[in-house]
Amino acid sequence: QVQLVESGGGSAQAGGSLRLSCEAASGYTFNINCMGWFRQGPGKEREGVVGILTGGGSTYYADSVKGRFTISRDNAKKMVYLQMNSLKLEDAAIYYCAAAWNDHACRALDGSEFVYWGQGTQVTVSS
Repeated sequence: QVQLVESGGGSAQAGGSLRLSCEAASGYTFNINCMGWFRQGPGKEREGVVGILTGGGSTYYADSVKGRFTISRDNAKKMVYLQMNSLKLEDAAIYYCAAAWNDHACRALDGSEFVYWGQGTQVTVSS
């Protein structure tokens, strides 16, 4: 079992920035090949935001966040970060960190392929 803990959520104005962090706080992480961020806004379905391969660092972004969000990782610290710039009102959501065993999970950003999930952190964007 891998425990994922998110932090860094909060409020920002449209056009502003926030940085989310995700720590793999416990558990056996060597089989984790993909880390991802998902979000779910009010009244919306869960959406894959971005994934990063833990080996090699290839990244896969949803079109809605390309050019604005950046994912990064620090394998030694078992941390994944999501830098969110140029925030829009529609970015407001609960953001979840997730982990998967296979590379395809990252390419597809399919939540059903992710096996471990954090508790979520709220991001609010105001005009």
